[in-house]
Amino acid sequence: MLKVAIIGAGAISGAHISAYLVFPDRCQIVAVVDMYPEKAQKRINEHGLENAQAVTDYKELLSQNIDVVSVCTPPYTHAPIACDFLHAGTHVLVEKPMASSLQEADQMLNAAQQSGKLLSVVAQNRFTTPMMKLKGVLDSELMGPIVHVQVDSFWWRGHNYYDLWWRGTWEKEGGGCTLNHAVHHIDAMLWMMGPPVELQAMMANTSHDNAEVEDVSMAMLRFREGAVGMITSSVVHHGEEQQLIFQGKEARVSAPWKVVASTARSNGFPEPNPELEQQIQQRVEELPDVVHVGHAGQIENVLNAIETGSTLLVDGESGRNTLELIVGIYKSASTGEKVTFPLGAEDPFYTREGIMKHAVHFYEKKTTVENFEDLSITLGSKLEP
Repeated sequence: MLKVAIIGAGAISGAHISAYLVFPDRCQIVAVVDMYPEKAQKRINEHGLENAQAVTDYKELLSQNIDVVSVCTPPYTHAPIACDFLHAGTHVLVEKPMASSLQEADQMLNAAQQSGKLLSVVAQNRFTTPMMKLKGVLDSELMGPIVHVQVDSFWWRGHNYYDLWWRGTWEKEGGGCTLNHAVHHIDAMLWMMGPPVELQAMMANTSHDNAEVEDVSMAMLRFREGAVGMITSSVVHHGEEQQLIFQGKEARVSAPWKVVASTARSNGFPEPNPELEQQIQQRVEELPDVVHVGHAGQIENVLNAIETGSTLLVDGESGRNTLELIVGIYKSASTGEKVTFPLGAEDPFYTREGIMKHAVHFYEKKTTVENFEDLSITLGSKLEP
Protein backbone atom coordinates (compact mmCIF):
# COMPACT_ATOMS: atom_id res chain seq x y z
CA MET A 1 0.00 0.00 0.00
CA LEU A 2 1.58 3.28 -1.15
CA LYS A 3 1.40 6.21 1.27
CA VAL A 4 0.29 9.46 -0.39
CA ALA A 5 0.41 13.09 0.72
CA ILE A 6 -1.40 16.00 -0.92
CA ILE A 7 0.60 19.24 -0.76
CA GLY A 8 -1.74 22.19 -1.06
CA ALA A 9 -5.47 22.09 -0.31
CA GLY A 10 -6.69 24.54 -2.95
CA ALA A 11 -9.36 23.88 -5.54
CA ILE A 12 -7.34 21.47 -7.70
CA SER A 13 -6.43 19.25 -4.74
CA GLY A 14 -9.92 17.76 -4.77
CA ALA A 15 -9.30 16.31 -8.24
CA HIS A 16 -6.13 14.60 -6.97
CA ILE A 17 -7.78 13.26 -3.83
CA SER A 18 -10.75 11.87 -5.77
CA ALA A 19 -8.36 10.25 -8.24
CA TYR A 20 -6.30 8.47 -5.58
CA LEU A 21 -9.53 7.23 -3.97
CA VAL A 22 -10.30 5.35 -7.20
CA PHE A 23 -7.48 2.96 -6.24
CA PRO A 24 -8.11 2.15 -2.53
CA ASP A 25 -6.29 -1.20 -2.72
CA ARG A 26 -3.10 0.41 -4.01
CA CYS A 27 -2.69 3.68 -2.13
CA GLN A 28 -3.83 5.58 0.93
CA ILE A 29 -3.77 9.32 1.58
CA VAL A 30 -2.08 9.86 4.92
CA ALA A 31 -1.64 13.66 4.95
CA VAL A 32 -3.03 16.86 3.46
CA VAL A 33 -0.77 19.89 3.77
CA ASP A 34 -1.74 23.55 3.64
CA MET A 35 -0.53 26.76 5.25
CA TYR A 36 -4.15 27.20 6.33
CA PRO A 37 -4.85 24.13 8.52
CA GLU A 38 -8.61 24.57 8.27
CA LYS A 39 -8.39 24.11 4.48
CA ALA A 40 -6.45 20.89 4.89
CA GLN A 41 -8.90 19.59 7.46
CA LYS A 42 -11.84 20.52 5.25
CA ARG A 43 -10.45 18.39 2.42
CA ILE A 44 -9.93 15.51 4.86
CA ASN A 45 -13.48 15.77 6.13
CA GLU A 46 -15.24 16.14 2.79
CA HIS A 47 -13.44 13.13 1.28
CA GLY A 48 -13.68 10.95 4.39
CA LEU A 49 -9.90 10.53 4.73
CA GLU A 50 -10.02 8.82 8.11
CA ASN A 51 -6.31 7.99 8.19
CA ALA A 52 -5.04 11.40 7.05
CA GLN A 53 -3.56 14.15 9.17
CA ALA A 54 -3.75 17.89 8.49
CA VAL A 55 -0.26 19.40 8.31
CA THR A 56 0.78 23.04 7.94
CA ASP A 57 4.42 22.54 6.86
CA TYR A 58 5.29 19.92 4.25
CA LYS A 59 8.79 19.57 5.67
CA GLU A 60 7.28 17.65 8.60
CA LEU A 61 6.62 14.81 6.13
CA LEU A 62 10.11 14.53 4.65
CA SER A 63 11.16 11.99 7.27
CA GLN A 64 7.89 10.01 7.31
CA ASN A 65 8.59 7.66 4.37
CA ILE A 66 5.85 9.01 2.13
CA ASP A 67 5.82 7.07 -1.15
CA VAL A 68 4.28 9.67 -3.45
CA VAL A 69 3.13 13.28 -3.19
CA SER A 70 0.87 15.42 -5.31
CA VAL A 71 2.10 19.01 -5.38
CA CYS A 72 -0.94 21.29 -5.76
CA THR A 73 0.56 24.60 -4.68
CA PRO A 74 1.22 27.85 -6.63
CA PRO A 75 3.76 27.48 -9.47
CA TYR A 76 6.61 29.38 -7.80
CA THR A 77 6.69 26.78 -4.99
CA HIS A 78 6.79 23.68 -7.20
CA ALA A 79 10.56 23.39 -7.53
CA PRO A 80 11.58 23.59 -3.85
CA ILE A 81 8.79 21.27 -2.72
CA ALA A 82 9.40 18.73 -5.48
CA CYS A 83 13.18 18.77 -4.98
CA ASP A 84 12.86 18.31 -1.22
CA PHE A 85 10.60 15.28 -1.60
CA LEU A 86 12.64 13.74 -4.42
CA HIS A 87 15.80 14.00 -2.32
CA ALA A 88 13.85 12.47 0.58
CA GLY A 89 13.12 9.41 -1.58
CA THR A 90 9.53 10.25 -2.56
CA HIS A 91 7.97 10.06 -6.02
CA VAL A 92 6.44 13.36 -7.15
CA LEU A 93 3.40 14.25 -9.24
CA VAL A 94 3.35 18.03 -9.71
CA GLU A 95 0.44 20.10 -11.01
CA LYS A 96 0.80 22.17 -14.13
CA PRO A 97 2.75 24.23 -14.91
CA MET A 98 5.85 22.24 -13.95
CA ALA A 99 7.60 25.34 -12.58
CA SER A 100 7.74 29.11 -13.05
CA SER A 101 11.08 29.01 -14.92
CA LEU A 102 13.27 26.68 -16.95
CA GLN A 103 15.95 26.96 -14.29
CA GLU A 104 13.56 25.57 -11.68
CA ALA A 105 12.42 22.83 -14.07
CA ASP A 106 16.04 21.79 -14.56
CA GLN A 107 16.54 21.72 -10.79
CA MET A 108 13.60 19.32 -10.54
CA LEU A 109 14.93 17.10 -13.33
CA ASN A 110 18.34 16.97 -11.65
CA ALA A 111 16.77 16.04 -8.31
CA ALA A 112 14.80 13.23 -9.96
CA GLN A 113 17.92 11.91 -11.68
CA GLN A 114 20.00 12.04 -8.51
CA SER A 115 17.33 10.39 -6.37
CA GLY A 116 16.18 7.80 -8.88
CA LYS A 117 12.57 8.68 -8.06
CA LEU A 118 9.79 9.42 -10.52
CA LEU A 119 8.78 12.95 -11.49
CA SER A 120 5.53 13.36 -13.42
CA VAL A 121 3.81 16.60 -14.45
CA VAL A 122 0.03 16.76 -14.58
CA ALA A 123 -1.36 16.74 -18.11
CA GLN A 124 -4.72 15.14 -17.43
CA ASN A 125 -6.14 15.95 -20.86
CA ARG A 126 -3.93 13.25 -22.38
CA PHE A 127 -5.85 10.70 -20.33
CA THR A 128 -9.15 11.11 -22.18
CA THR A 129 -10.63 9.01 -24.95
CA PRO A 130 -10.75 11.85 -27.52
CA MET A 131 -7.08 12.72 -26.98
CA MET A 132 -5.86 9.14 -26.97
CA LYS A 133 -7.79 8.37 -30.14
CA LEU A 134 -6.59 11.55 -31.84
CA LYS A 135 -3.01 10.59 -30.99
CA GLY A 136 -3.64 7.11 -32.39
CA VAL A 137 -4.95 8.50 -35.67
CA LEU A 138 -1.96 10.81 -36.08
CA ASP A 139 0.43 7.95 -35.34
CA SER A 140 -1.28 5.85 -38.02
CA GLU A 141 -0.19 8.40 -40.66
CA LEU A 142 -3.43 7.78 -42.59
CA MET A 143 -3.82 11.53 -43.06
CA GLY A 144 -0.33 12.02 -44.46
CA PRO A 145 2.32 14.46 -43.19
CA ILE A 146 0.98 17.25 -40.96
CA VAL A 147 1.16 20.65 -42.64
CA HIS A 148 -0.67 22.86 -40.10
CA VAL A 149 -1.80 22.64 -36.48
CA GLN A 150 -4.24 24.97 -34.74
CA VAL A 151 -4.60 25.18 -30.96
CA ASP A 152 -7.49 27.22 -29.52
CA SER A 153 -7.26 27.29 -25.73
CA PHE A 154 -10.22 29.55 -25.00
CA TRP A 155 -11.22 30.19 -21.38
CA TRP A 156 -13.01 32.97 -19.52
CA ARG A 157 -12.11 34.35 -16.11
CA GLY A 158 -13.64 37.35 -14.39
CA HIS A 159 -11.70 40.41 -13.29
CA ASN A 160 -11.60 39.25 -9.65
CA TYR A 161 -9.90 35.96 -10.64
CA TYR A 162 -6.56 37.73 -10.33
CA ASP A 163 -7.32 39.12 -6.88
CA LEU A 164 -6.04 35.88 -5.31
CA TRP A 165 -2.74 36.73 -3.64
CA TRP A 166 -0.41 34.63 -5.82
CA ARG A 167 -2.13 35.06 -9.16
CA GLY A 168 -1.39 37.64 -11.80
CA THR A 169 2.31 38.18 -11.05
CA TRP A 170 5.38 37.03 -12.94
CA GLU A 171 7.05 36.22 -9.62
CA LYS A 172 4.47 33.86 -8.14
CA GLU A 173 2.19 32.63 -10.93
CA GLY A 174 4.93 32.76 -13.54
CA GLY A 175 2.63 34.02 -16.28
CA GLY A 176 -0.98 34.32 -17.34
CA CYS A 177 -3.29 32.29 -19.54
CA THR A 178 -0.51 30.88 -21.73
CA LEU A 179 1.24 29.22 -18.81
CA ASN A 180 -1.68 28.37 -16.56
CA HIS A 181 -4.53 27.59 -18.95
CA ALA A 182 -3.20 26.75 -22.42
CA VAL A 183 -0.51 24.55 -20.88
CA HIS A 184 -2.71 21.44 -21.31
CA HIS A 185 -3.39 22.04 -24.99
CA ILE A 186 0.23 22.98 -25.64
CA ASP A 187 1.29 19.74 -23.95
CA ALA A 188 -1.11 17.75 -26.15
CA MET A 189 0.14 19.45 -29.30
CA LEU A 190 3.79 18.71 -28.42
CA TRP A 191 2.88 15.10 -27.60
CA MET A 192 1.41 14.71 -31.06
CA MET A 193 3.68 16.98 -33.14
CA GLY A 194 7.01 17.27 -31.38
CA PRO A 195 8.66 20.62 -30.61
CA PRO A 196 8.81 23.60 -33.00
CA VAL A 197 12.13 25.09 -34.05
CA GLU A 198 11.02 28.73 -33.97
CA LEU A 199 8.10 30.99 -33.15
CA GLN A 200 6.83 34.56 -33.26
CA ALA A 201 4.28 35.75 -30.70
CA MET A 202 2.32 38.66 -29.30
CA MET A 203 0.25 39.06 -26.15
CA ALA A 204 -1.99 41.59 -24.43
CA ASN A 205 -3.94 42.24 -21.26
CA THR A 206 -7.35 43.39 -22.43
CA SER A 207 -9.64 42.87 -19.45
CA HIS A 208 -7.71 42.38 -16.19
CA ASP A 209 -6.03 45.56 -15.00
CA ASN A 210 -5.28 43.90 -11.64
CA ALA A 211 -2.64 41.59 -13.19
CA GLU A 212 0.89 42.02 -14.50
CA VAL A 213 0.46 39.12 -16.89
CA GLU A 214 -1.32 38.52 -20.19
CA ASP A 215 -4.94 37.47 -20.60
CA VAL A 216 -4.59 36.63 -24.32
CA SER A 217 -1.67 35.57 -26.51
CA MET A 218 -1.07 34.29 -30.02
CA ALA A 219 1.96 32.42 -31.33
CA MET A 220 2.94 31.32 -34.84
CA LEU A 221 5.14 28.20 -34.97
CA ARG A 222 7.41 26.51 -37.48
CA PHE A 223 8.34 22.83 -37.15
CA ARG A 224 11.45 21.06 -38.36
CA GLU A 225 9.66 19.09 -41.08
CA GLY A 226 8.10 22.24 -42.53
CA ALA A 227 4.69 22.33 -40.84
CA VAL A 228 3.45 25.58 -39.35
CA GLY A 229 1.01 26.22 -36.53
CA MET A 230 -0.93 28.70 -34.44
CA ILE A 231 -1.64 28.75 -30.70
CA THR A 232 -4.18 31.13 -29.17
CA SER A 233 -4.34 31.25 -25.37
CA SER A 234 -7.07 33.24 -23.65
CA VAL A 235 -9.08 33.90 -20.52
CA VAL A 236 -11.32 36.43 -22.31
CA HIS A 237 -13.31 34.04 -24.52
CA HIS A 238 -16.92 33.53 -23.43
CA GLY A 239 -18.03 29.94 -23.80
CA GLU A 240 -14.58 28.46 -23.15
CA GLU A 241 -14.46 26.49 -26.42
CA GLN A 242 -11.22 24.55 -26.86
CA GLN A 243 -9.99 22.64 -29.87
CA LEU A 244 -6.96 21.12 -31.57
CA ILE A 245 -7.02 20.82 -35.36
CA PHE A 246 -4.42 18.91 -37.37
CA GLN A 247 -4.32 19.42 -41.13
CA GLY A 248 -2.56 16.64 -43.02
CA LYS A 249 -1.87 16.49 -46.74
CA GLU A 250 -4.64 13.92 -47.15
CA ALA A 251 -7.16 14.75 -44.40
CA ARG A 252 -8.05 16.90 -41.42
CA VAL A 253 -8.82 15.61 -37.91
CA SER A 254 -9.53 17.41 -34.67
CA ALA A 255 -10.69 17.30 -31.09
CA PRO A 256 -13.64 17.72 -30.71
CA TRP A 257 -13.69 14.89 -33.24
CA LYS A 258 -14.17 15.70 -36.89
CA VAL A 259 -12.62 14.15 -39.97
CA VAL A 260 -12.62 15.62 -43.47
CA ALA A 261 -10.65 14.27 -46.43
CA SER A 262 -10.33 15.75 -49.90
CA THR A 263 -8.80 15.01 -53.28
CA ALA A 264 -8.31 17.47 -56.12
CA ARG A 265 -10.58 17.91 -59.10
CA SER A 266 -9.00 18.62 -62.49
CA ASN A 267 -9.16 22.34 -61.72
CA GLY A 268 -7.56 21.95 -58.28
CA PHE A 269 -10.72 22.51 -56.27
CA PRO A 270 -11.63 19.97 -53.55
CA GLU A 271 -13.49 16.75 -54.12
CA PRO A 272 -14.68 14.81 -51.02
CA ASN A 273 -12.78 11.60 -50.29
CA PRO A 274 -15.32 9.49 -48.36
CA GLU A 275 -13.17 6.35 -48.65
CA LEU A 276 -10.32 7.89 -46.65
CA GLU A 277 -12.75 9.48 -44.22
CA GLN A 278 -14.26 6.05 -43.56
CA GLN A 279 -10.83 4.49 -43.18
CA ILE A 280 -9.84 7.07 -40.57
CA GLN A 281 -13.22 6.76 -38.81
CA GLN A 282 -12.81 3.01 -38.67
CA ARG A 283 -9.38 3.45 -37.12
CA VAL A 284 -10.87 5.70 -34.44
CA GLU A 285 -13.61 3.20 -33.62
CA GLU A 286 -11.07 0.38 -33.32
CA LEU A 287 -9.04 2.22 -30.71
CA PRO A 288 -10.06 1.44 -27.11
CA ASP A 289 -11.74 3.92 -24.80
CA VAL A 290 -9.83 5.23 -21.80
CA VAL A 291 -10.85 3.41 -18.60
CA HIS A 292 -9.76 6.00 -16.02
CA VAL A 293 -10.19 9.56 -17.23
CA GLY A 294 -8.29 12.74 -16.37
CA HIS A 295 -6.41 12.88 -13.08
CA ALA A 296 -7.42 9.31 -12.26
CA GLY A 297 -5.85 8.11 -15.50
CA GLN A 298 -2.62 9.94 -14.83
CA ILE A 299 -2.44 8.77 -11.23
CA GLU A 300 -3.02 5.19 -12.40
CA ASN A 301 -0.09 5.68 -14.80
CA VAL A 302 2.09 6.94 -11.92
CA LEU A 303 1.07 4.07 -9.64
CA ASN A 304 1.84 1.57 -12.40
CA ALA A 305 5.27 3.11 -12.94
CA ILE A 306 6.05 2.94 -9.21
CA GLU A 307 4.83 -0.63 -8.81
CA THR A 308 6.04 -2.23 -12.04
CA GLY A 309 8.63 0.09 -13.53
CA SER A 310 6.45 0.86 -16.56
CA THR A 311 6.91 4.10 -18.50
CA LEU A 312 5.42 7.40 -17.43
CA LEU A 313 3.27 8.90 -20.14
CA VAL A 314 4.06 12.41 -18.86
CA ASP A 315 7.51 12.67 -17.31
CA GLY A 316 9.58 15.65 -16.21
CA GLU A 317 11.12 16.11 -19.65
CA SER A 318 7.63 16.44 -21.14
CA GLY A 319 6.78 19.07 -18.58
CA ARG A 320 9.97 20.98 -19.35
CA ASN A 321 9.35 20.87 -23.11
CA THR A 322 5.92 22.43 -22.59
CA LEU A 323 7.37 25.09 -20.30
CA GLU A 324 10.14 25.90 -22.80
CA LEU A 325 7.61 26.57 -25.56
CA ILE A 326 5.60 28.83 -23.25
CA VAL A 327 8.71 30.73 -22.13
CA GLY A 328 9.52 31.17 -25.82
CA ILE A 329 6.10 32.75 -26.35
CA TYR A 330 6.73 35.14 -23.47
CA LYS A 331 10.16 36.04 -24.80
CA SER A 332 8.94 36.72 -28.33
CA ALA A 333 5.86 38.64 -27.19
CA SER A 334 7.94 40.77 -24.80
CA THR A 335 10.83 41.53 -27.15
CA GLY A 336 9.06 41.49 -30.51
CA GLU A 337 11.72 39.10 -31.80
CA LYS A 338 11.52 35.68 -33.40
CA VAL A 339 12.60 32.97 -30.93
CA THR A 340 14.54 29.85 -31.87
CA PHE A 341 14.91 26.75 -29.71
CA PRO A 342 16.37 25.43 -27.50
CA LEU A 343 16.55 28.14 -24.81
CA GLY A 344 19.77 27.67 -22.85
CA ALA A 345 20.88 28.70 -19.39
CA GLU A 346 22.42 31.86 -20.84
CA ASP A 347 19.04 33.11 -22.11
CA PRO A 348 17.64 36.17 -20.27
CA PHE A 349 14.30 34.33 -19.88
CA TYR A 350 15.84 31.15 -18.39
CA THR A 351 15.38 32.21 -14.74
CA ARG A 352 12.36 33.51 -12.87
CA GLU A 353 14.31 36.67 -12.07
CA GLY A 354 15.04 37.12 -15.78
CA ILE A 355 11.38 36.72 -16.70
CA MET A 356 10.36 39.20 -13.99
CA LYS A 357 12.88 41.71 -15.37
CA HIS A 358 12.32 41.30 -19.10
CA ALA A 359 8.67 40.24 -19.55
CA VAL A 360 6.06 42.90 -20.23
CA HIS A 361 4.28 44.08 -17.07
CA PHE A 362 0.83 45.15 -18.18
CA TYR A 363 -0.54 46.32 -14.81
CA GLU A 364 0.22 45.99 -11.12
CA LYS A 365 -2.04 44.12 -8.71
CA LYS A 366 -4.47 46.49 -7.03
CA THR A 367 -6.23 44.18 -4.60
CA THR A 368 -5.27 40.94 -2.89
CA VAL A 369 -7.36 38.30 -1.15
CA GLU A 370 -6.00 35.33 0.80
CA ASN A 371 -8.67 32.84 -0.20
CA PHE A 372 -11.73 32.58 -2.38
CA GLU A 373 -14.96 30.88 -1.41
CA ASP A 374 -14.51 27.15 -1.98
CA LEU A 375 -16.47 26.79 -5.22
CA SER A 376 -16.13 24.32 -8.06
CA ILE A 377 -13.72 25.17 -10.87
CA THR A 378 -13.68 24.41 -14.59
CA LEU A 379 -10.95 22.05 -15.77
CA GLY A 380 -11.62 22.42 -19.50
CA SER A 381 -13.70 20.38 -21.88
CA LYS A 382 -12.92 16.74 -22.62
CA LEU A 383 -12.81 17.81 -26.29
CA GLU A 384 -15.57 15.38 -27.16
CA PRO A 385 -18.06 15.97 -30.00
